[in-house]
Amino acid sequence: MTVSAVYHVSSTASGGGRDGHVQSESGRIDLDLQPPKELGGSGDGSNPEELFSAGYAACFLGALRLVSKNAGTPVPDDATITVKVGIGKDDVDGGFGITAAIDAYLPGFDQETADAVVAQAHAFCPYSKATAGNISHEVTARV
Repeated sequence: MTVSAVYHVSSTASGGGRDGHVQSESGRIDLDLQPPKELGGSGDGSNPEELFSAGYAACFLGALRLVSKNAGTPVPDDATITVKVGIGKDDVDGGFGITAAIDAYLPGFDQETADAVVAQAHAFCPYSKATAGNISHEVTARV
């Protein structure tokens, strides 16, 4: 894949990684990180999976709005995308892996149209493309 990037951003992690701090170059993200209780942490801070799920949800909704508009079926303002990210032991190599469950809520759409535009958005979304074949995706459309 060749990408002609028109925007770049960077963030810096310090401390213990998952038990540390992260800050974006703009300063808009400036967070202490704590592993979730399920991974032995306190759960008192954000974590990489929480940040990834937020970014993925926003990116996917943008992709959905674009492909829906191009298909002549604009997404209503009350449409939502929820991305549930999971982390756990990779049963193949013994390391860790992540999963993503993408739930698209498209009120006013019929199920067939919702399924079609969500599939198109999944094929178009940069986060979906970046993780294709690397994580388990579950994608659903609700009307």
